[in-house]
Amino acid sequence: MQRHSLRWQFVISYALLIVVAMGGISLFLFNFIKTTYINNITENLFVNSRVVTAEILDSTDLAAPFDSEKTIVRELADLLEMRVTLISPNGAVIAESSLEPDNLENHLNRPEVKAALQGTPTSATRFSKTLNQEMLYAANPIEKGGAVVGVVRLAVPLTKINEGLTTVSGTIFGGTAVATIAAVLLAGFLTGYTTHPLRELTESVKNFSHGSPAEIKETNRKDEIGTLTRAFSSMATQINAQFDELENERTRLAAVLAYMTDAVLIVDEDGQVQLVNPAAQRLFETTERNALNHSLVEVVRHHQLVELWRKCQESGEQQITTLETTPSRLFLQGIATPLRQDLPGNTLLVIQDLTRVRRLEVVRRDFVSNVSHELRTPLASLKALTETLQEGALEDPPAARRFLLRMENEIDNLTQMVNELLELSKIESGRVPLERKSISPLSLVNPAVERMALQAERSGIEMRVEIAPDLPPVYADPKRMEQVLINLLHNAIKFTPPGGEINVLAYLDVRSVVFCVRDSGVGISPQDLPRIFERFYKADRSRSGGGTGLGLSIVRHLVESHGGRIWAESKPNEGAAFYFSLPVA
Repeated sequence: MQRHSLRWQFVISYALLIVVAMGGISLFLFNFIKTTYINNITENLFVNSRVVTAEILDSTDLAAPFDSEKTIVRELADLLEMRVTLISPNGAVIAESSLEPDNLENHLNRPEVKAALQGTPTSATRFSKTLNQEMLYAANPIEKGGAVVGVVRLAVPLTKINEGLTTVSGTIFGGTAVATIAAVLLAGFLTGYTTHPLRELTESVKNFSHGSPAEIKETNRKDEIGTLTRAFSSMATQINAQFDELENERTRLAAVLAYMTDAVLIVDEDGQVQLVNPAAQRLFETTERNALNHSLVEVVRHHQLVELWRKCQESGEQQITTLETTPSRLFLQGIATPLRQDLPGNTLLVIQDLTRVRRLEVVRRDFVSNVSHELRTPLASLKALTETLQEGALEDPPAARRFLLRMENEIDNLTQMVNELLELSKIESGRVPLERKSISPLSLVNPAVERMALQAERSGIEMRVEIAPDLPPVYADPKRMEQVLINLLHNAIKFTPPGGEINVLAYLDVRSVVFCVRDSGVGISPQDLPRIFERFYKADRSRSGGGTGLGLSIVRHLVESHGGRIWAESKPNEGAAFYFSLPVA
């Protein structure tokens, strides 16, 4: 039981109340019994004193005392078990049951003796120097012929009275203590019974504050606590329902924020970041711990975004801006929206990464430009040849045949471009069936090398194959992969000057076999290298070499359709190496 609990307070309060009440009752009873007891003893002393007075009047003559008074006094004292003193009107002790009268001083100054000599029976409590103890005295006048002729005083020691009172007080206080303990225990039990539902309510509320569902046990009590418990139970049911709903809502919101590709931040009116989603952490290369409750400047490190937030704060309206970051060269769009009603003073920042869209736009623009360029050249040539023929070349048969032959070449180039575009479209859409089978890397490479060997020899280029025969087989379509290798070998021969060399390699990399076509040609510039697999893209050095610019794009899609990947490594004037991987069979 906790010190400051309600049950403890009730028990302490009840215990104090019971102790005070029982203590008061005990003191009252003790004082009442003590007073009654002393009054009874005093009354008994007066009764006995009158008996002694009557006996003395019958037996002696106080005017001429003799030893008979002493004898009577001692006999009466022994009979009554009290101290008996016979005093004359002048205060002298005539007879004494305990001591010799000659050894006693005059008693005229004793209060009870004075009062008795005046005719009033009186009692008194006083310390007796003679007996060296507290005594209770009762003095009674002896009257004869209407005059007081002496005083009879009876006394009992208070020790006897106190012994009786001690027994009585022990009984009273013992009974009071037992009753108090029983009452306190009963109060504790009743308080525990009364406050038990309250403790359960408290534990339920504590558990709820720690994140556990609120669970209130049902009760059949009809009192106020039962009513309170049922009210709490109803409230707990509603709170649990709202808690579950809020938890589901929070989970959905967290999932949305976690899987959003756009960066989301919430910034308060002081410019401190209050929320940051994983996309924002990735974009700005930070963590939730380093972002929350830190300034927007520290987190985003882009003054355009900070200025965007500031404009939104000042205007209270949505603001939009675009920016390009350095050195990563990301193209971003920032949208700042004030959260007026839901979170006054806070601003929602959504940063969209439009880099891919921008690059696709560049690719689309380049594609249109390249297609226009590739089509314009043969069409312009055909137009010129046609006009030449119409202007009279038909009348010159040798010239006419020469022009027709050039027209046929241009038409063949256009036909090749259209066929390659259709081929690329089929490969991209997955409409080209692959007849894959298990084949060794060396068997996959040899047909393409043999087909391109004569062309390499005419160009004065040495071509070598360096593939170990014990490499594990790959799972591929031999004809399609021959198309890939021929395309790569054709490009290597085209951009390698006479006297150069081309190496075809293969090696095992975990669960894939990596093929490589490496040449010693002119190489590829760093700005062109990331885009060489795009459709119609041609590096400046390759434009003079002819071709449609679709070959490497077809190669990439064929490799990817086999579950592999393709990449290139090159430096200007140091040759180029094209790699592609195929899964092991």
